[in-house]
Amino acid sequence: MNFEKILIANRGEIACRVISTAQSLGYRTVAVYSEPDVSARHVQMADEAVCIGPAQASASYLNIDALLEACRQTGADAVHPGYGFLSENAGFAKACQAAGITFIGPDEEAIHLMGSKRLSKIAMIEAGVPCIPGYEGEDQSDAALLKEAERIGLPLMIKASAGGGGRGMRVVTDAAAIPSQLKSARQEAASAFGSDELILERAVMEPRHVEIQVFGDRHGNVIHLGERDCSVQRRHQKVVEEAPSPAVDEALRQQMGEAAVNAAKACNYVGAGTVEFLLAPNGEFYFLEMNTRLQVEHPVTELVTGQDLVAWQIKVARGEPLPLSQDQVSLSGHAMEVRLYAEDPAQNYMPQTGPVLQWQPATGEGVRIDHGLVEGQQIGSHYDPMLAKIIAWGESREDARRRLIRAVEDTRLMGVKDNRQYLAAILRHPVFANGKATTAFIGSDFAADASLNDTSLPASLWALAAMLLSRQHTAHPALSGWHSSSVGQQPLQLGCAGEEKTATLEYQTDQIAVTVGATTHVLAEPSPGRISVDGVTRDYGAHLEDGQLWLQCMGYSACFEDRTHLAVDGGEKAGSGQIRAPMDGAIVEVLVQAGETVNKGQVLVTLEAMKMEHSLKADCDGVVESLSLKAGDQVKRQQLLVNLTPTDT
Repeated sequence: MNFEKILIANRGEIACRVISTAQSLGYRTVAVYSEPDVSARHVQMADEAVCIGPAQASASYLNIDALLEACRQTGADAVHPGYGFLSENAGFAKACQAAGITFIGPDEEAIHLMGSKRLSKIAMIEAGVPCIPGYEGEDQSDAALLKEAERIGLPLMIKASAGGGGRGMRVVTDAAAIPSQLKSARQEAASAFGSDELILERAVMEPRHVEIQVFGDRHGNVIHLGERDCSVQRRHQKVVEEAPSPAVDEALRQQMGEAAVNAAKACNYVGAGTVEFLLAPNGEFYFLEMNTRLQVEHPVTELVTGQDLVAWQIKVARGEPLPLSQDQVSLSGHAMEVRLYAEDPAQNYMPQTGPVLQWQPATGEGVRIDHGLVEGQQIGSHYDPMLAKIIAWGESREDARRRLIRAVEDTRLMGVKDNRQYLAAILRHPVFANGKATTAFIGSDFAADASLNDTSLPASLWALAAMLLSRQHTAHPALSGWHSSSVGQQPLQLGCAGEEKTATLEYQTDQIAVTVGATTHVLAEPSPGRISVDGVTRDYGAHLEDGQLWLQCMGYSACFEDRTHLAVDGGEKAGSGQIRAPMDGAIVEVLVQAGETVNKGQVLVTLEAMKMEHSLKADCDGVVESLSLKAGDQVKRQQLLVNLTPTDT
């Protein structure tokens, strides 16, 4: 199974990650890209690159024929699928094999078996792996599911048998809601995965999510490389991952590791895989699912084991035995990872689009940043909004946590709103810091955190923004020893995240006094990139373009607009009836028509962007004046979708 050239059937940070290791091992690499990804980092890194279609994933990164044709064009004799897209598609693995191309992953049969929650659970029960009591039968009629739900009791977990990512999953605590939740889960599962098959389980409340990294080869060897704790989740999507788990001791690690190895052996597993468990408060653990691919969070395992898991995948794919035996695996220190997303946590995690105006990953001892970003690229709406992974290692959990907070706050990204402040707040939260976070953490302990609300920025940050924006209005070097008593006071009108404030600047010798509201701050700039605010000097980052100032300082990241010369009535007010697209996307459904009377809060249009559906609602009572949309239309950010004539209340 020798091969010389590896095509990476993916994009973004994971494509860059695979290319790096493959090239270090001497392999030639091929990147594939959709039309908008023509200048992406993974394309620039690879030895060769092939365009495989338009922006829509179904026509490019999910297009098996196009991927195989790219292999033929370039002579690639192996494919690494990364994660997501086709990484757990049994048909893709089979197609590669039929074309004489090595698929760097498990065999088709293992992917198919573990891709079905129903079939995999049956196999795990037979293999003696602990499983949650429930129903995984073939009879999928409503009557059978309702009968089994009654037998299992509450709280009940409904799961789509296919797919993952939390889609088609429901927790039911009210028996009267079971019929409607079964219907809803079935519909979502059919839409997302093409299968409406469900399984039912007794819900384990407030568990930890602990997963075991397993590896198998073609010589009958299967081992595990310890566990990862992925309990901090939102909508069943992981937010923070760490290794080892603060809830797992050596005895439990051995038990869970043995169960995971048995699970892998039950399906003759080859390559990298992850067996996921729910760890109940009483210490019992249950099989959740097996992911037949490399995980997003694999770097934390790499940092505590000192191993390159992509290199392991490649070696196993070419028929070599595993590099280590079980007794040679050792864990050292602690590692944590967070996922940097283009999203606004304060707006219900609304995905964000826009240009990458500035990108500067943090550096430092024990810090690793996996990313696929280049300055100038456009973050669009067609793909998952994850931009990068920020990872830190330390000799202790506290060392890793502290380093990770610093790395999150020191990473600079400007041009598109992101979740760094939210991530830092999670890492600082005392429940997480004490190692006590469960899967209920974000919805309970963290639910009232300021990062989830449109909290006002400190006046000192507004003052700094005013100072930097004032340079558009004067040719004077404001803080470089310049002094003039003739300038007097300069007012500026600033906007940020829906807020507007007036700042008054008074130039003094080597400094500026900026008044925002009732507070005055004294600012000086001793050197480029360093700002003194009321006698405290710190670093800041800024990018000014088209009247917008992206500013990062004091643990905050925000975008300010100079509104000084805008007409008083030039902007649209809340409740104006102007319903615009919050991001680039595709129209899923139009729920109103011209001339229809609507109420404030009524859903008018459903928009799909970044793998999520968003309901756009009326911001006032009114009548639909104009509407020229239909399902399937592609729209741009801030495009006017519905124009309402507000009714007089």
